[in-house]
Amino acid sequence: MLRAFAARREAGPLVTQPQLRECPGCGLFQIVPAMTANMRSDCERCGTPLRATRADPTGHCLALTFASLVLFAVLWLSMLMKVSTAGIVHETTLLSGPAELVRHGLWPLAIAVAFTTALAPLIKFAGTIYVLIGLRMRTLPPNLRGIFLISRRMGTWAMLEVLLLGVFVAYTKLGDLVTIQLGPAVYALGILTIVIVWAELALDPQAVWDEIERRGQTHAPMPAVAPLEYRAGAAGCEDCKLVCVPAEHDGRCPRCGARVHERKPDSLNRTLALVLAGVILYIPANIYPVLTVIQLGSGAPSTIMGGVEELVSSKMYPLALLVFFASVLVPLFKLIGLVSMIGATSLTGTAENAGVLLRQRTRLYFIVAWIGRWSMVDIFMESLLGALVQFGRAVTIEPGMGALAFCAVVIVTIFAAEAFDPRLMWDAAARNPHRQALPTAASRSQGRAATVSSG
Repeated sequence: MLRAFAARREAGPLVTQPQLRECPGCGLFQIVPAMTANMRSDCERCGTPLRATRADPTGHCLALTFASLVLFAVLWLSMLMKVSTAGIVHETTLLSGPAELVRHGLWPLAIAVAFTTALAPLIKFAGTIYVLIGLRMRTLPPNLRGIFLISRRMGTWAMLEVLLLGVFVAYTKLGDLVTIQLGPAVYALGILTIVIVWAELALDPQAVWDEIERRGQTHAPMPAVAPLEYRAGAAGCEDCKLVCVPAEHDGRCPRCGARVHERKPDSLNRTLALVLAGVILYIPANIYPVLTVIQLGSGAPSTIMGGVEELVSSKMYPLALLVFFASVLVPLFKLIGLVSMIGATSLTGTAENAGVLLRQRTRLYFIVAWIGRWSMVDIFMESLLGALVQFGRAVTIEPGMGALAFCAVVIVTIFAAEAFDPRLMWDAAARNPHRQALPTAASRSQGRAATVSSG
């Protein structure tokens, strides 16, 4: 492994320094070695990514985030679709969706849609631009660490790529009801989704935190040279990844100021409570109608499964499979996955039983944490349909209470995944006899260095 590291180092100049890190997946403390540009370091035990370097860790992201902000303005200020039927023409924007939900008394659903498609992305874009421009200035603007902290946290709730899928589903479902003409907002959303992914891949968040630390805008004074040896009581910050002893800084990370815990507080109980809430809400979400199509004065409420059946009867099999997967299987998969991980952590009895498929369960956790947001596609679709199809007695679509319950399921399961700490699974399997004294930096770089790959 050391020869491989040496060969890679000869390929180009080093852009990082060796750093002590705690793996967020399994809790193993290890050295992330010095790396060149466009390399990735993974945990040697569970494979969780620890660091990915870029040749230009901030410049490309800054340009792409500016482009995202422009496209975001086009998305929200221009026409989404023009729909017509029976000689009536109706133009809508994305603002029409939340407004229609409020008109039907579903204001909590309107708040959720507006936050995930407008407010959270705006905070993420504006915060990233503020920080990346600020780091290029001779005199730093205030509170770069706090703004960057918030903008990164908004990434979980900024769901424009899910909105694009919702627009596609709504467009397909409207084909038999009305005549549709796509507006500039739809094309802006398609391009914006690509640019967002590109910007995220171009950014190295650790390089930003390193620069904030180098420029001295930290929560507390930092040592001139970062220690590479484990100290009793040390823990990894979940936000900036710095390994620190929180007791020395009032329980906060000295670099970013976030609260630091050895393990997420009361993780199993909080996760279980949220999972039970999700199970309870899942029942009305599938029983109550999510929308009602009224055509020529008559219509019937439609549940989530009813919508899937309608798509099947219309021979839209790929779309039916997509809606069934996102709206039925994904929430169920998240609930079952979280319950299984809680059980494997607290009910196994012995460390040997708790150690079964540990690496696979850790990967399952990150899949569960990522995939849950895609269930919002059904909510976005219903918001758009309610705003687009308002033609009086000719044809009208009204959102139902089932959509509110379903949105609550999605949000609760996202919080449940955030509350669960996968490191507890490794603790239960006695893989972290932690907080024992670990090897020194020199020996650790030989026996416990993170795996590094190019790309």
